[in-house]
Amino acid sequence: MDIEIGHIQAIYRYPVKSMAGEGLEQTSLGWNGLEGDRRFAFRRVAEKGGFPWLTAGKLSELLLYKPIRQDASQDNVLPTHVITPEGKTLALRSDELRDEIIQRYGAEVELMHLKQGIFDDATISLINLSTSHKITNDSGNPPDIRRFRPNIVIDTHQREAFTEDQWVGKTLMLGDAGDSPAVHVTARDVRCAMIGLHPETAQADSTVLKTVAKLNQICAGVYGTVIRTGLLKVGQPIYIRDGAVDSTREPLVAVESP
Repeated sequence: MDIEIGHIQAIYRYPVKSMAGEGLEQTSLGWNGLEGDRRFAFRRVAEKGGFPWLTAGKLSELLLYKPIRQDASQDNVLPTHVITPEGKTLALRSDELRDEIIQRYGAEVELMHLKQGIFDDATISLINLSTSHKITNDSGNPPDIRRFRPNIVIDTHQREAFTEDQWVGKTLMLGDAGDSPAVHVTARDVRCAMIGLHPETAQADSTVLKTVAKLNQICAGVYGTVIRTGLLKVGQPIYIRDGAVDSTREPLVAVESP
């Protein structure tokens, strides 16, 4: 039985890993996550381990760089340029941008483009709006969902925080059409110090992570795997089902939640 639990409140993608995100009204959800999400990243040249990417955990100012498409008329969601914290517009693939990042970081980096995306744990991340509000309120910060860098923000019928934990092992249908996209929730999102970085200033506030640790074992939101592709839109209803679904087209039955 499919139970309606809420609706999509917001959609975000992050074209360049750890740089500013982009709010969307609608987008395609594919096997590798949102179209255009985390397709670029700066690689730390000297790093020989399993995680070579330069993130805001290593260089907090990355959050202040804003990827843009200078020619919006082109049928391509990938960015072509980046607006720097000082307001300069530099080509994404330019030596000038790379040199600026190197100067800030203090070591060699190079831009990488991976068609299947550059993800830490899973291709899609989701969070309940009530969870975000609880964390920021208890840590003494104004509400700002951008701290948590989700792909999909869900406004549930229940206002209780951390209800996402109950979704692990279940499937979310994102829309009420027979061919709506679906995500199988695989794990809780274990957070790091990045959620303490202010999206507008990159200033760190350790109370945010400490609050998550106190409230919910350092977890906020969940990760998922795409098991049916399709179109995502803000406002789409969300249904939950025990277990997984296949790619067959089957109608969803709305059931009033308690």
